[in-house]
Amino acid sequence: MRVLGISAFYHDSAAALIEDGHIVAAAQEERFTRKKQDAGFPEHAIAYCLEAAGCSLHEVDFVAFYDKPFLKFERLLETYLSFAPRGFTSFRMAMPLWLREKLFQKDLLRKEFKKYDSGFDWQTKLLFSEHHQSHAASAFFPSPFSDAVVLTMDGVGEWATTSVAHGEGSRLEVVKELHFPHSLGLLYSAFTYYTGFKVNSGEYKVMGLAPYGEPKYAQLILDNLVDVKEDGTFRLDQSYFDYCTGLRMTNAKFDALFGAPPRNPESLLTGREMDLAASIQAVTEEIVLKLTRALAAEGGSKNLCLAGGVALNCVANGKILRDAKFDNIWVQPAAGDAGGSLGAALCAYHLFQDQPRAVNGGGDFMAGSYLGPEFSDAEIKARLGQAGARLTELATGEMIETVAQALADGKAVGWFQGRMEFGPRALGNRSILGDARSPEMQKTLNLKIKYRESFRPFAPSVRREDVADWFELDADSPYMLLVADVAKKRQKEMSADQNALFGIDKLNVARSDIPAVTHVDYSARVQTVAEDTNPLYHALLTRFKELTDCPVIANTSFNVRGEPIVCSPEDAFHCFMGTELDLLAIGNFILYKGEQDPALKVDYKDAFELD
Repeated sequence: MRVLGISAFYHDSAAALIEDGHIVAAAQEERFTRKKQDAGFPEHAIAYCLEAAGCSLHEVDFVAFYDKPFLKFERLLETYLSFAPRGFTSFRMAMPLWLREKLFQKDLLRKEFKKYDSGFDWQTKLLFSEHHQSHAASAFFPSPFSDAVVLTMDGVGEWATTSVAHGEGSRLEVVKELHFPHSLGLLYSAFTYYTGFKVNSGEYKVMGLAPYGEPKYAQLILDNLVDVKEDGTFRLDQSYFDYCTGLRMTNAKFDALFGAPPRNPESLLTGREMDLAASIQAVTEEIVLKLTRALAAEGGSKNLCLAGGVALNCVANGKILRDAKFDNIWVQPAAGDAGGSLGAALCAYHLFQDQPRAVNGGGDFMAGSYLGPEFSDAEIKARLGQAGARLTELATGEMIETVAQALADGKAVGWFQGRMEFGPRALGNRSILGDARSPEMQKTLNLKIKYRESFRPFAPSVRREDVADWFELDADSPYMLLVADVAKKRQKEMSADQNALFGIDKLNVARSDIPAVTHVDYSARVQTVAEDTNPLYHALLTRFKELTDCPVIANTSFNVRGEPIVCSPEDAFHCFMGTELDLLAIGNFILYKGEQDPALKVDYKDAFELD
């Protein structure tokens, strides 16, 4: 049985295809259109999934959509009515779109699928899952657990903003929900907006900025904005927010509480923004830990699965792991709305069609999240030749040797191998790599290659067998969704003068043996690399260790700020030529910057809208 899952029309559209419960393919639409967080109908992602499965839409048994538009419309209407007459301007803008398109999404989907299959039987093939049900399914069914508590936290689905489900075997039941407008995701997004970053993409920046500040405003938030109960349930005081009825996240009362209007985007960051980021991060962690502790105390399972946008807060996830109230934790790598496409497909298969689920008692079923397109060496050679690239073909072992030596020499390397990752993280197949030991590498990658804010940290990729020797972690973290401290023996103590430095000035101080991946609080967003999941990347780490006695490489996504992660060889070449990357390893080919036609160099940093 084949099921195609779709998420679309809000942000981060995606498609996923499963066959007899096995995940065949999954990808975000943005990777094909090159439009960050593309919300349109995912026609390119669907075409890729069908091609990967070797079938047409006619041969797909069901198509599942990740939420229920009528329920979302009901929430919209009830919200406007309850706040009336406030919000009329927003209401006037939203209603025509809903009445013209969104309310009739079933018809819109039917028309789109008719393009693939004129005889598409939408009345029996087209299914709809609820938003949080999709999230929960994406977390539980691919997990390695036969039973689990599933916690979903995001901005909002139809009504739910936080939900709890119980999964056992092929069954999954949502048992508790917190409803809009009380939302942890929207609270965090309010501070994303207030500190001058873009909602739905800048939350990572707030999390990365938090260690530079002190949580000076945490109590102010708890006293005024959010009432948190001991079990983690909460209510937000809506008089401080504008997201229900307006076109902003916060309002003048919020500004008065914190003593200033929102920061202008791209303006200089100050200690105040750092303290605000630290404060909302601390409040988020407190709420999440209260929720997970209460759920653990209820019993039912010693396993916890996480999904929803808040589950991408890897700092909070690390706190849950160290809190040890659950024996095992698994986080869906595409925890945001893109992963809803996979969840919808799994809902249709296991819940709607009552199909059995296999559990192997070992790893998960995400295949390392390497579920996107891949390209043969013949395709790479033809495509890059057409793009004007000059490349050198090597045997696999020679390619690894060349890249490992380049990294050891302090070079920045574009690394394009195998299937593209599904989800927001590059996991060693569409990555930019650097020497984790280099004190200059973080600044170089941020300012000269990524063209983004200097404070943003990079993740360490480390061989799974070496992780406990370098980090305060001895567990699998294949998806960069757990933060842990660098091992004490690898840390370098900061002097009193260094500790007194202001915020981002601390970046220039080497705090460990691997400064390029050590954040200012000695933490790191760890990716463990297992030989059976990604043998090529593991081999590169192994050779790098042989050369340097260090099994850790700095890993960031292969893109510049505002650009989706590269998908095709052409995307990789354009990014390579538009940045100060020294080397590109793509398949078994090596491209050296100095050998390329200078006429192909472009001003890449201004090619994409800032995120």
